[in-house]
Amino acid sequence: MAITSAICNSFKTEVLQALHNFTASSGNSFKLALYTSSATLNKSTTAYSTSNEISNTSGSAYVAGGKALTSVTPALSTDTACCDFSDISWTSASFTANGCLIFNDSASGDPAVCAIAFGGDKTVSSGTFTIQFPAADASNAIIRIA
Repeated sequence: MAITSAICNSFKTEVLQALHNFTASSGNSFKLALYTSSATLNKSTTAYSTSNEISNTSGSAYVAGGKALTSVTPALSTDTACCDFSDISWTSASFTANGCLIFNDSASGDPAVCAIAFGGDKTVSSGTFTIQFPAADASNAIIRIA
């Protein structure tokens, strides 16, 4: 079992079917769910699942299904279309996460967008767990179509 950072293959075809709309004010709702090191997330992941999703070691900061993302309307950087999200945080959190899945919460079946490996377990104990998204440019954006 492992988490590998990748744009999901199913997402690539679903984009061409107009299933995903990242427009900030009128697009779909996207969420980010956190997973343990026992999860298998990679390019073959097709949808959100509760299997091996994290749970709180204390408190109630994390809720199954993850947290809603605030989308930033896609733009071009040189010849690359880029999608970005605002950073998100869980406060008063106590849990361990190894990676995450971004998925479309508006579409039937919660289709997967991308899996992100954190490079190992990340633990927070009665603190703030923050995911900072990279710059929305051709070299760094979390979702890029060149």
